[in-house]
Amino acid sequence: MSNRPRPPAHVEPYVRILGYEGAVAFILEFGGAEIYLPMTRTAAARSPVAQHLGVDAVIALATAGLPRRVPTAKPWLARVFWSEELRVQEIARRLHVTDVTVRKWLGDDAGSRRADERQLPLF
Repeated sequence: MSNRPRPPAHVEPYVRILGYEGAVAFILEFGGAEIYLPMTRTAAARSPVAQHLGVDAVIALATAGLPRRVPTAKPWLARVFWSEELRVQEIARRLHVTDVTVRKWLGDDAGSRRADERQLPLF
């Protein structure tokens, strides 16, 4: 999808290692939590994160030198969901924030999408 928002610098390593969809799912699952990412294969196999990502992804994240706390990246996630044509209310429910907060994060983009492309603009 070409209209995907570019990830911010603190999220970019997750996108590079896990892929776009993988990073979104990982941040939704573990965002805000402090996690331990083991660097050895045997320790990574026992990691609860490896059950979601796989051993190779855990080791790749561990060797990337990332901070222990996973970012929440909610403003970026809001733009990701907006690019996937989700409504503001649905984005707010997924991110556990208000619709006002989502509209603030989206800025001018929040009012730019028309419900029906056949409808002519009023002004």
